[in-house]
Amino acid sequence: MPGKFRSVLEVSGRIMPAPGNESTVVANVPGVVSFAAPFVEGSRVNEGSPMFTISSSNLQDGDPVQRARIAYETAQKEYERAAKLVEDNIVSRQEYEAAKGRYETARLTYEALAADGSGNGTAVKSPASGYVESCLVKEGDYVSVGTPLATVLSGNSMYLKADVSERYLSRLPGVKSANFRLSYSDKMFSTAGLDGRLLGYGRSTDETNAYIPVTFAINASDDILAGAYAQIWLLSEERDGVISLPVEAITEEQGHNFVYIQLDPTCYKKQEVTLGATDGNRYEILSGLNGGETVVTHGAIHVKLASASNAIPAHSHSH
Repeated sequence: MPGKFRSVLEVSGRIMPAPGNESTVVANVPGVVSFAAPFVEGSRVNEGSPMFTISSSNLQDGDPVQRARIAYETAQKEYERAAKLVEDNIVSRQEYEAAKGRYETARLTYEALAADGSGNGTAVKSPASGYVESCLVKEGDYVSVGTPLATVLSGNSMYLKADVSERYLSRLPGVKSANFRLSYSDKMFSTAGLDGRLLGYGRSTDETNAYIPVTFAINASDDILAGAYAQIWLLSEERDGVISLPVEAITEEQGHNFVYIQLDPTCYKKQEVTLGATDGNRYEILSGLNGGETVVTHGAIHVKLASASNAIPAHSHSH
């Protein structure tokens, strides 16, 4: 029977990490990189777990860890001496506080650069719990301070970004949700099913990109990969009185589309239909059906194959 059907705009797009969910691991000292533990892209890491070790022992300027240790030990002795003398009023409270400040600063610097416990260099730890998205260095590479070593993907949200041609700008205010299918899977997802929400759409384009981004925030899922390309159906206002059928009800032959109408328990009629829009799950039927017919919605392809082999009657005159 005719019912409700959403207006659809079919586009392409991509799954993107949500800002704040992608953390970059950077070198905190210069030196030669080695892996603290074997890992590959997709490996699970915990916040604070060592990912790399950087050795600076052979650098011309010396090992920054050793320099930090010497500065820390010197500041510690000065602070302990000032703590004793301030009680006897030999040094002022101001001098004592200054020595304490230098000690705390040196301690924090040394602890940040402290060796990993094996004496092999400075440990670089994961800034968050999540999965290794990409490793940007190889064992034995030389890095300077601030060099990106890896990216870690964490958090519970992702972005679905649809790229819409600027000629459809007038239709974007009505968009509320979307269905999408990823390039590596036949599974259909919906922003509603992932507790998604529309964040907004772009208000300008430039000479390098003629598409308007439409962005949804969605919950992360183990079967949705960040960076994957997607076929997207943007859904807007509902229309009443529309005949529509599930995608699997439609069969195709030589460029023409057909459905199978059940006339009785053993007899089916092949009916040509004209298709309209699709939301990825259903097709709008523009002609060929009046509404109220009993249409095969699951397994239509099997009816087609059986009909082709004469295993079932294609039509009956005993109505």
